[in-house]
Amino acid sequence: MDIKGSTNIVGLIGHPVEHSFSPPMHNAAFKKLNMDYAYVAFDVNPKDLKNAINGACGLNINGFNVTIPHKIDVMNYLDEIDGVAQLIGAVNTIDFKNLKGYNTDGIGAIKAIEEVTSVKDKNVLVAGAGGASRAISFYLAKYGVNSLTILNRNTQKADNLIGDVLKSELITNAKSDSISKINDYIKDTDILINTTPVGMYPNIDDNPITTSEFMHEDLVVFDAVYNPLETTLLKQAIKAGAKPVYGIKMLLYQGAESFEIWTGKKAPIDVMEEALKNTLNLG
Repeated sequence: MDIKGSTNIVGLIGHPVEHSFSPPMHNAAFKKLNMDYAYVAFDVNPKDLKNAINGACGLNINGFNVTIPHKIDVMNYLDEIDGVAQLIGAVNTIDFKNLKGYNTDGIGAIKAIEEVTSVKDKNVLVAGAGGASRAISFYLAKYGVNSLTILNRNTQKADNLIGDVLKSELITNAKSDSISKINDYIKDTDILINTTPVGMYPNIDDNPITTSEFMHEDLVVFDAVYNPLETTLLKQAIKAGAKPVYGIKMLLYQGAESFEIWTGKKAPIDVMEEALKNTLNLG
């Protein structure tokens, strides 16, 4: 990659950022399309966030991805926020053309699932009620699922999230419950989504949130955990004859969506996926 006087800069802000998979993924895409862009990671201390956004504007940076811990606070320094990002209450992508914030995490999950099945009119069960669940839940509602059920250990958190989703008026059929009851729900579920960290490296031998005997062949199981590639939950899904959707696909599609917001060009998905797998040593 040649950096020239004309090179457009996009990047990532977070704290820390050194283990990010985004630079190799985006730079591989720019190289493939022969675009004069470079993607860089910036470690930004929370107290410097406002300065970082002002500085980026002054330096004519084209776009940022935003990761922990800045996804919520960064909204204070933007001129405009996309409608769904506003509902989610978090931004992971900034386009400096109009200083507008987006959230591509949820659409990343939808596109990953839609490689296997449409989410429209489906009964969806989401395990977990944290940031990823929130981003995904609003997009599920937006994309017209029939019903949404959120299960969490702390049921108050699940209740609050469902309350917010219902308030958006994107969906009317939504409820929450304890994750201990997951096996009672699966028989009537079309798509199961895990947003909890259960099974994430290094705890790869954790008991999964459910097992194959409770799954059915028409079930689609998406695990947002991407390391390891095949989690214990996905192994159980395969054993049951259900359809697995890998967490790496969500990373891929949220990145592709950011790429398209910044450049207006179609992202080269295959090249980005290969770079991602190599970075995560999953090739």
